[in-house]
Amino acid sequence: MSTDEKHRSGWLPPRWFIRTAWWFHRRLYAAGGARFLRRPRSGRAGMLRLTTVGRRTGQERSVIVSYVPDGSSYVTLAMNGWADPPPAWWLNLLAHPDAVVETVDGRQRVRAREATGTDRERLWEVLAASDDGWGELDDFAARRSHPTPVVVLELSDQSEPLAQEGPGEGREVG
Repeated sequence: MSTDEKHRSGWLPPRWFIRTAWWFHRRLYAAGGARFLRRPRSGRAGMLRLTTVGRRTGQERSVIVSYVPDGSSYVTLAMNGWADPPPAWWLNLLAHPDAVVETVDGRQRVRAREATGTDRERLWEVLAASDDGWGELDDFAARRSHPTPVVVLELSDQSEPLAQEGPGEGREVG
């Protein structure tokens, strides 16, 4: 890669830094719960806690991810800090698409699906428009050997708010 290409593509911090940031996010959530989650605003993605069922263990697994709203759905990218392998939470959702999200407004049941076709293209643009490190989305995605799944978390038919759970419940994964 030439020097010009390096300057045109988005900068990513070293992998150790990304993993440390994930660890820090999990500790903040364990200490203070939902107050460390955030609502999306114009030009800024929100943060939610996603709880899936482990595809191998059957145990609950939780992770904090950035999202943008799309109607009553939450949209995020199945990325692993832009590393090539898919994140464990996405593999869990492929095996068990029913999950729970927690936002500053509470917990709700969702069902995950991968956006495809024109829906994916539209949502990709919505994500790229949020200036949360996704502004150079195409540059980051080009570093991966496969397309980055756009994940839609749709409120399930059983979408009544769930009882709040205490901080630190459920095993956190990054």
